[in-house]
Amino acid sequence: MKKLTVFLLSSVLLFGAAACSEQAKTTADAPAANEGTVQAPEAEDTKQAQADAESKLRRKQLNADIKANEERNNALNGGSPEDKDDGAVASEVRSKLEANIPNGQLTVEAEDGAVVVAGTVPEQAQLDKIESLAKEIKGVNTVTVNATVAKPQ
Repeated sequence: MKKLTVFLLSSVLLFGAAACSEQAKTTADAPAANEGTVQAPEAEDTKQAQADAESKLRRKQLNADIKANEERNNALNGGSPEDKDDGAVASEVRSKLEANIPNGQLTVEAEDGAVVVAGTVPEQAQLDKIESLAKEIKGVNTVTVNATVAKPQ
């Protein structure tokens, strides 16, 4: 039994030493954007990423994230939207729009319940849905839509 204990402890120490031997990597170690050659993604990779973003599974994941955020807010703030973090509101609105407006290129900013949505969407019907979708998120009081309709490039 003593030999087994010694063996297990030495194994854990050896594993720990091996895992810690590599230095931590930070953004300072990362190559600069203008350093080396930066290549645009292949057209096929872009199409695949767009298909993934528009898939039903992705929409389901986004809606589950929104629900989890709402449950977390309910647990932390007793469901009160007044104390909800601006970043959380913006994130939830962004997820809601991403899940329901495919091909939209939108940015979301939130401050004290006021949400500003900017960018482009491919169709007028999608532009008309932005305000109602954003207001579905708890903590959103007003929505300003600075988005326009533009065909994707």
